Amino acid sequence: MLLSRLSTYGSFVRFSHSVFALPFALAGALLAARRTPLTWAVAGWILVAMVAARSAAVGFNRLADARLDALNPRTTNRELPRGAMTAREATAFVTVASLVFVTAAWRLSPVCLALSPVALAIVFWYSLAKRYTTWTQLFLGLAMAVAPVGGWLAAGGRGGGEPWLLAAAIGAWVGGFDVLYACQDLEFDRAHGLRSIPVRFGVPASLAISRLMHVVAVTCLVALAWVAPLGTVYVVGVAFVAGMLVYEQSLVRANDLSQVKRAFDLNGYVGIVYLVALIVALYGPWRS
Repeated sequence: MLLSRLSTYGSFVRFSHSVFALPFALAGALLAARRTPLTWAVAGWILVAMVAARSAAVGFNRLADARLDALNPRTTNRELPRGAMTAREATAFVTVASLVFVTAAWRLSPVCLALSPVALAIVFWYSLAKRYTTWTQLFLGLAMAVAPVGGWLAAGGRGGGEPWLLAAAIGAWVGGFDVLYACQDLEFDRAHGLRSIPVRFGVPASLAISRLMHVVAVTCLVALAWVAPLGTVYVVGVAFVAGMLVYEQSLVRANDLSQVKRAFDLNGYVGIVYLVALIVALYGPWRS
């Protein structure tokens, strides 16, 4: 029974998708650690903070969209519409996750604690944005862009352009693939008065916007190689990331959205590949 409930909660917030933002939070911390040593305790609290913040954000999204999810054929099997969880359980989950995040921020630094309500406000706003603005996907990018800046601050980083380049990169990357994801809900969103980039501009233009955003993401990652600096190994890693994004974009066409989920799932590997490349660049034997 307990394992079943834990599985339900994990599915509720898509726990496995934590790999999207977490590698970039750790990347921000590792870049800051070049000047301020990163302890295992700090790394652990960054992990707790990121998982808790994302869990709270996704849980809030599921609560805010419960009525719409029940109407959308693509989302009717989510936990709230099918009755696997109650709204009270979901509310309690979001509350606990938010408190865990604030606690982790408190353990990291006074700056992180002071900014924790701002971070929660940003990640919660995304769930409401499609009711008010065309630029919904950019707000998801903003919510995820908090990760590397948070990791940088948590590790004691102060000043410097590194976290902002990482923030721009992850924001453009996440916003770009969320534009692709939103294309599959175009007709539903139009029918229910919801707003998004695909609703405003249509699928062909949205695909062009998504591709441009991914070009921006890769450009920012390459620029970081010169700002840090990080060397050739890092640039090779970014080239692999760029290749993955090119492949992702090739899966989705204006007249064929059948591979959107496959393209979306590919993003789970992007952050991991990037983090590994950064670690090798920072701690490889040639750096000694």
